[in-house]
Amino acid sequence: MILLAISGARPSRPTAAFMGSIAQSAMRLWRNAERSRATLPMMASVCLACIGSAMLTTAVSFHLGKAGVDPGTVQIVLTAYPAGFLIGCLMTRPLVTHYGHERTFLLVLATALLSALGFVVTDFMPAWFCLRLLGGMSMASMFVVCESWINLYAEQHNRGSLFALYMLTTAIAVLLGQVLVAMVGPQSPHLFLVAMATVLVAFAPNFAGLRWPALPSVLSDPARAPGGKADRRLGPLALFRLAPVTVVAIFQGGITNMNVFVLTPLYGTQIGLSAAATVWLVTTISIAGMVAQAPVGWLSDRFDRRLILLVQGLVSVTACALIAWGGTLSVPLLFVLFFIYGATALTIYPVAMAFGASQLHSRHMVAASGTLLLLYSIGNVATPGVAAGLMAHLGPPAMFLLLGGGAALVTLAACYNLLRRPVTAPVMQRIEERV
Repeated sequence: MILLAISGARPSRPTAAFMGSIAQSAMRLWRNAERSRATLPMMASVCLACIGSAMLTTAVSFHLGKAGVDPGTVQIVLTAYPAGFLIGCLMTRPLVTHYGHERTFLLVLATALLSALGFVVTDFMPAWFCLRLLGGMSMASMFVVCESWINLYAEQHNRGSLFALYMLTTAIAVLLGQVLVAMVGPQSPHLFLVAMATVLVAFAPNFAGLRWPALPSVLSDPARAPGGKADRRLGPLALFRLAPVTVVAIFQGGITNMNVFVLTPLYGTQIGLSAAATVWLVTTISIAGMVAQAPVGWLSDRFDRRLILLVQGLVSVTACALIAWGGTLSVPLLFVLFFIYGATALTIYPVAMAFGASQLHSRHMVAASGTLLLLYSIGNVATPGVAAGLMAHLGPPAMFLLLGGGAALVTLAACYNLLRRPVTAPVMQRIEERV
């Protein structure tokens, strides 16, 4: 092209078209990189807040495990966090409608800091119940704010990548939280203080003047005015009519994303693995989920997300079946199968969220994020007892009846979403009018 320009000759049409496509691709990559960099202040704050929350969860568990603490008190205090999480899913939408995403995020972060500070100044158990309730509320609200903001900020061609970055950030935060607990010392009297300091540092991007990018699609939407449709909740049934696979996949994420870490130590112990091997089995799942986030997000931006979810569901079901039937035959095989399961099952959530966002009007993003996170938390809270009961009656492989069942539901929902007629604008409008 340089020689053609120097000689004054005009490039042929195929050459011009080829160079034009390269230029468009380069501009798209640059725009995606710019958008990813613009999310760094928010991602950094979320990472630090999640590190502090993970440390608090571990520190509270260690403290409640000490001799002399009443088992009934332990159960009540541990129940406070999921209860607060459910409340946070319901209360965030009006706050975002009134204050906007960034100011609501700062308000929620201040609540998380207040919760962390409480553990430093008191060990009164009724107060701990309230503090864990506040902690659950603040983390749920933070997730609703961030996920709805990403959905509004992202475009169709990069929404999967941004969600993958967000999920990777939260996964790394949980891992770093445990590393910090080990460094400070699980029994250290300074553990709560370090956790509080970590949450406090989450304000640093805002103090440094790093603001979140504007959301013109929201700011220019008249329906966002108070009292408009933005103030109404988009329920699970309306979401299911628009994106069935998203609703099913998010509930599956609630079944899987936390329970696989809770139940795997129990599974490893019951099949006779050593404590060290069981820990590495849990670590394998965590690493698999983190490693696979970016590639799966990249693929979901370039192919039909329903197809990606179908493949994820099929591979997850297959991995669960193989673990249940032959996982005890070989320890190396068990690790390989757990890695495959973690790489597919733990990446369903961001792909499902990205697909659901592509089916919604911008004014419904916050309400939809709250409803989906509520479904996620219900799946998270309701299924551990069921899985433990199945394992007690049917043996360790029964764990994968539940996990494989969730993946099978995602597969069926993806097939249904692919085979049914696309939702047209008039149908979408009728659905929105019922909200």
